Amino acid sequence: MGRGVSYILIAAVAWGTGGAVAAILYDISGMGPVAVSFWRFAGGVLLLSAGHLVLRHRRPARSGDTPRQAPDARPGDRWSALVTTGVGLAVYQTAYFAAVGYAGLAVATVVTLGSGPVLIAVGARLTMGERLGRTGILTVTSALVGLLLLVGGGSAGEGSAPLLGLACALLSAAGYALVTLLHRRRGRDGTGGAASTTALGGFAVGMLCLLPLALLEGILPTAGDLGRVLGLLAYLGAVPTALAYALFFAALVSVRATTASVIALVEPVTAAVIAVLFLDERLTPAATVGSAVLLGAVVVLTLGERRVAVVATAPVTACAGDSEPAGIMAGSSTSRHRSDRPWWPARAARRRGRWCG
Repeated sequence: MGRGVSYILIAAVAWGTGGAVAAILYDISGMGPVAVSFWRFAGGVLLLSAGHLVLRHRRPARSGDTPRQAPDARPGDRWSALVTTGVGLAVYQTAYFAAVGYAGLAVATVVTLGSGPVLIAVGARLTMGERLGRTGILTVTSALVGLLLLVGGGSAGEGSAPLLGLACALLSAAGYALVTLLHRRRGRDGTGGAASTTALGGFAVGMLCLLPLALLEGILPTAGDLGRVLGLLAYLGAVPTALAYALFFAALVSVRATTASVIALVEPVTAAVIAVLFLDERLTPAATVGSAVLLGAVVVLTLGERRVAVVATAPVTACAGDSEPAGIMAGSSTSRHRSDRPWWPARAARRRGRWCG
């Protein structure tokens, strides 16, 4: 599980750098946000395809080997998941950029990234039975307050159509929540497949969805040094796209959906640090406090996930008279429902006045 949290942190930092690179591209290339998103997706598809081919050649199938099939992973289900991922990614990216244009950066960021964890928490509870508990709810609330202070503490120019921008931001959050919940569920059930393959299929579908809009907007750069533009596009496709999303999808196998969405809020903190260090911007006191609160919430949730993982993998021996079988926290189907309450085995034993094992 510690590896899963690390993957999400790396992905969030990469996404934070992507925002700065995209902003530079808007200024120097003459391309709009949809065109930049299209080339970002295209670069991700190219790099993930190359990586997939390299791995296949390095690990040739041996005679007698049979390909492993994920449980209950029918071809139709896999294709449906890939299409849903691609559409969700395209909606998330495009609607967010539209929200920035209509309502301003601050409103778009707060509504999109702030409502995302809420939608994911509700969806995870309804579809997978994942519960945060009182401490988790307080931590998520603190993270959202930190996000509000971080983004609202900076310059917040008002857009041309605030209500339309709000709607686009909510649509963006819904796309993000859909992709996160889908891959958390498939990863938890063991039907998600390889993370790089999932990211590749999703970005291929998303690229096709964005192509008509990019053609209407203007798909080719019209200004700036071509070598610099290509270099920035290559970075955008490699780090915040191919690498970040492959790590994010891989992490959802072990990290709860709501926790993953809150840890991913490191993205705006990274963007703020980059703005201060390289773009000569300054953080207001409110933004500084918001960054600290948000990072504190991320640390608390990270430690909570580590405790859950330790208890979930620890062997538990059933005592005589126990109503639950031995190993309930070590991989049985019931363990998935108990994983959000790591205190359960010890507390039950203390009630009986003894410790198991």
